[in-house]
Amino acid sequence: MRPAVIHRRPASGAGFLRARCHRRRAGSHCGSSQTVVNAKKNSATRKSPSRHRDSVVQLRNKPLRDLTGDALRTYFRDLNGHKPNALYELVLGEVEPPLFEAVLDYTGGNQSRAAEILGLNRATLRKKLRQYELLG
Repeated sequence: MRPAVIHRRPASGAGFLRARCHRRRAGSHCGSSQTVVNAKKNSATRKSPSRHRDSVVQLRNKPLRDLTGDALRTYFRDLNGHKPNALYELVLGEVEPPLFEAVLDYTGGNQSRAAEILGLNRATLRKKLRQYELLG
């Protein structure tokens, strides 16, 4: 039995398809939790169950690169004239936690092996795990 080393992120985290107002580094801010624009509901959620299953199957066969591109295009489309802010941090915040969780699961929680697989220094991995509250 291996020790639990990671915790799941809360479901309330920012999604790719939701533009959020982030604190700006230049000093001005609009409140880190203030929602600027909510993306329109995905039409797949309004489809019949069989059509929804077809959409899920199509997503499973689509490369991550394409899914990321689609999500970013949707993000920009749904800004409705608002200026994007801290996009790099938003993308990393969506991609890194599940990456770290999957690699740690694969290594049985061994952070040294996980860091080696990721090509990171172990201290850097630990810093990022703390950042995303994944360190148990």
